Amino acid sequence: MDAILQIILYLLSNNTKLTMQDLQDLKKILKTQIIESLNLEGMNPDDINDQAPLFGEGLGLDSIDSLELMVLLERNYGIKLEDAREGRKAMESINAMAQYITEHRTK
Repeated sequence: MDAILQIILYLLSNNTKLTMQDLQDLKKILKTQIIESLNLEGMNPDDINDQAPLFGEGLGLDSIDSLELMVLLERNYGIKLEDAREGRKAMESINAMAQYITEHRTK
């Protein structure tokens, strides 16, 4: 999985347009990182719907989890979310996070 992430990050750093498969791989990596970061025991990436909300009704994450996701984004992708409104939009779903990463990553 780390090799795939490195390839995707390389493509992004060179402003290479991601293929649909690259984007799907990024989403799967994101799901795995979320599961590991938040210690969501018993879950696997296929359990998380790309379109479902991460907070509230969807995955059921809370404000403490949002802080962990902010750390994940900064540590793995060089993204620092300082605006609460932008953060809510970026962490709305897996699709939103993947899109935000492709547009804003610095690592």
